Amino acid sequence: MNKLWIDTDTASDDAVALMIALSLAPERVAGISTVAGNVPVHLSSRNAAYTARLCEFETLIHEGAASPLCRTLETAQHIHGEDGMGDIWLDLGSADLSGIPAAVALVEAARQHKGELEVVTLGPLTNIALALKLDPDFAGNIAKMTIMGGTSDCYGNVTPVSEFNIWADPEAADVVFRSAIPKVMVGWDISRKYAGISNTEAEELLAIGTSKAKVSVNSQKVLREFCSSTSGVDGFDLPDPITMAAALNPSVITEVKPYAVSVVCGEGPSRGLTILKDRHCNDEPKTTQVALTADRTIFWQMLQEALK
Repeated sequence: MNKLWIDTDTASDDAVALMIALSLAPERVAGISTVAGNVPVHLSSRNAAYTARLCEFETLIHEGAASPLCRTLETAQHIHGEDGMGDIWLDLGSADLSGIPAAVALVEAARQHKGELEVVTLGPLTNIALALKLDPDFAGNIAKMTIMGGTSDCYGNVTPVSEFNIWADPEAADVVFRSAIPKVMVGWDISRKYAGISNTEAEELLAIGTSKAKVSVNSQKVLREFCSSTSGVDGFDLPDPITMAAALNPSVITEVKPYAVSVVCGEGPSRGLTILKDRHCNDEPKTTQVALTADRTIFWQMLQEALK
């Protein structure tokens, strides 16, 4: 099995995604890197380290970019809480850092596991764009990248048409999507349609009774308020966890279509819009398999198993 590298802006749903990987396939995880996005990068590192300890997984965190490539950081703390974990007074501790910047660590891991490293991105794509700039061979060394980001139906969660991870650093996202890395894009539409957790289902997860289960639900406190007031999701949704589930088990995604993907940069409501191009007249290589449908049952089973 290929090794996994997880790049995350760890907040409440990222933490659940980490639980899925570290509980169901810990032997495959080659490294965890962090990036600014949902929260500032030092909080992302702290939250990732806390989640790893919760899963009894020992690792050093490779801290990455503290800001987008050419923008001021705008976080999503109004969605995930000031601490990123729902502001429920968790004892989050601190992170043991490797001292190796995320992009450098990614390049080294890709060389070490050439053709056998799969990268799962749960936040803005800043670290990946930096790795591409650091090493011209980086794209060719990666077996696959599964990206939580964008939307296939132009229905966004930060603007009417844009998803947060891409909006947060559209320039980096455009670099990554135009690269030769074989990619799978799991957009917010997949989460909205297949990874919503109703209040009844949240109680089912809490009934598992483990610390992981309790944190996975209770840390969504601020997100639930956002879903109720703004995004219209019943309960809360888990975009990063369904992306991680798809990376571990490709049968989670039941329909894909290849596209050449680019990203709208600049400002305004279309900032971060993922443009999906499949026209025969377009000679851009279609390097991204965009997820169109998913299997809710498999995802739900994987989530429950991970939280036991």
